[in-house]
Amino acid sequence: MFILNNSDPVPLYKQLYNQIREQILTGKLPADSKLPSVRHMAIELSASCNTVDGAYQELFAEGYIYSRPRSGHFVSALDRDVAPQTTSGKPGKCDYLPGPPSNFTYDFHPARLDPESFPTELWRKCFVDSLRRNSQQLVQYGDPQGDWGLRCSIQSYLERSRGVLCDPDQIVICAGLQQSLDIVSNILKESHSVVAVENPGYHLPRSVFQSHSYTICPVPVERDGIDLNALKTSNSTIVYVTPSHQLPLGYVMPVANRLALIEWAESGGKFIIEDDYDSELRYHGKPIPSLQGLRPTGNIIYSGTFSKILSPALRLSYMVLPYSLLATYRQRYRDYFPSVSLLEQRTMATFMVQGHWERHIRRMRMIYKKKHDILLRSVESHFGTRAVVIGQGAGLHVVLMLPETPHSEAEILDRALQKGIRLYPFSDFHVNDQPEVTTLLLGFGGMNGSGLEHGTAILSQIC
Repeated sequence: MFILNNSDPVPLYKQLYNQIREQILTGKLPADSKLPSVRHMAIELSASCNTVDGAYQELFAEGYIYSRPRSGHFVSALDRDVAPQTTSGKPGKCDYLPGPPSNFTYDFHPARLDPESFPTELWRKCFVDSLRRNSQQLVQYGDPQGDWGLRCSIQSYLERSRGVLCDPDQIVICAGLQQSLDIVSNILKESHSVVAVENPGYHLPRSVFQSHSYTICPVPVERDGIDLNALKTSNSTIVYVTPSHQLPLGYVMPVANRLALIEWAESGGKFIIEDDYDSELRYHGKPIPSLQGLRPTGNIIYSGTFSKILSPALRLSYMVLPYSLLATYRQRYRDYFPSVSLLEQRTMATFMVQGHWERHIRRMRMIYKKKHDILLRSVESHFGTRAVVIGQGAGLHVVLMLPETPHSEAEILDRALQKGIRLYPFSDFHVNDQPEVTTLLLGFGGMNGSGLEHGTAILSQIC
């Protein structure tokens, strides 16, 4: 009836306990049925009496069995409706642990970086150097707002490269955009309740603000960025925008619209969240200056990240808060601990001070520009006039409009999957509506040149 496995790391008495308990809970051992005596069970299992007695004692202590003087052990009567689950009914490890990542031959996901791009040796040297120089600080908590040295390095870099004018005091180191938006949602929720977002636009801000019970107001995106007339007629008092490279369409907001957006914010205590997520990756001309730099004292919350150039796995980002929010932030988060490892922050600060960060940017800009150009040539070669490309010239993706295709987005995604091609659904960027024309999002960061050419060729046959 029962089997013990001597090679199993689970103790023998526990194995027997588990098997008897299982049969009681499933009804295979009905109420008041008698169990074999300790001696007979031990002989049957070729085990010691102590093993069997240990299992019986635990079952007795938990009420699964009872004993009668001079008669032995019997199964207790249990209420099936309130009895605990059997071990077979519990999820096993493979039921709740994530499986291995899917293996795609061609991965057009827009957030993929070049697999060989991370500067491993330089990062290791900076890490060891930071570990050696900061060993005494590693036994205590750091500044909740972020390491001062890293904030100073970020402030200097932002002023030179993005035209952001701020003090290190205004910078908060965060573990990605998600945490930045979570903080902003928290410190603004007492006086604001409606957030305007770009449509189509990034899904993460919608999710974060909705989790804080904000009302989401989708605002259409035009070639000049977010529709300012629609924004002004909404009842939104916060707006999330990507003005330097609109996600996903890639449009750049001209300076006249930027100034009009700033005037909207200043007209009644409203706030702009400027997400400058991939500003370093512009392949033609100079990078677009930040919105924040046009009005450093305005109600503009600037957000930046190291994920698009260095690594999303490091979970290192930053935001610049206007002085009008600093007191609220510090009061609200004074009892919080830092969310980013001090050692990682010091490593990043060293990486920047030694000039590796800006050299890495220049290197990655060259690498991604080559991939960008290969993808555009491949699209022109294989799609021809069937496709209209939008958003080229910057970032890690382009948008492909297919006005002549007879296939829907869902059909193309399914057919692509069968060919080993991964596509990110463009429809996920829309709040409620769907794009009028079948549209694809093609990321080029994670593939090499031949992969981009072959993947595009197969995709053109699918579409």
